[in-house]
Amino acid sequence: MPYYQHYSFDLWLTLLKSNPDFKAERAKYFHKNHNALHKSEEEVAKIFRQVDLMVNAVNEKSGKNIDADEMYLMVLNFIHDSNLDLDEVDTDHLHLKMEELLFQYPPALYSGVTFSSLQHLKQNSGGTFSLLSNTGYITGKTLRKVLALHKLDDFFDFQLYSDEVGMSKPNREFFKLMLNNIDICRPGRSVPLTDIIHIGDNPKNDIVPATAIGIDSLLINSNKKTILSLIN
Repeated sequence: MPYYQHYSFDLWLTLLKSNPDFKAERAKYFHKNHNALHKSEEEVAKIFRQVDLMVNAVNEKSGKNIDADEMYLMVLNFIHDSNLDLDEVDTDHLHLKMEELLFQYPPALYSGVTFSSLQHLKQNSGGTFSLLSNTGYITGKTLRKVLALHKLDDFFDFQLYSDEVGMSKPNREFFKLMLNNIDICRPGRSVPLTDIIHIGDNPKNDIVPATAIGIDSLLINSNKKTILSLIN
């Protein structure tokens, strides 16, 4: 594959994957601390999954973004069968507790070649890099810390997260915002659309909108291709 002048990457299931222990411990925390109706851990975990799927579907349909605070309030509401005074919930404290838990059970690099592949591309392509990621229970602010934990942050010239810009993939405006930021980080050096590629694992959220705005795209990990396809 030829080198490009700009590489845009999805994050989840493209460069990172969740730690299953985090989700289990999160359910335990809510089961212990926010569970007046004494639901089981399995019921709490199921509510987290249901809210996650529902919010993803709404964000993808609307192109907007439901934030992490709102998602946690939905979870608490369902745990309490809609009989909780949400005004009593300290969302700032909850966010801090969840971030603390996340770094006890942090996301992992998607594969053993993720870091070395990015390093090779950065050293040999001469291109700029960016992230274009939808968020859910984990905010863009926290994800920046996760990238720093894995020493990935220095690869990227800019990072765009749906909760920070109020747009979710596959919204084409989200992708156009990425194009605008390329112009900002490469002043005086116009990049043709044909020299930009977006890499992700989701055909609907990554490949279709990238193609629609006229840039190249590469589907990895959900098919038989990996990030190594960028350097082979």
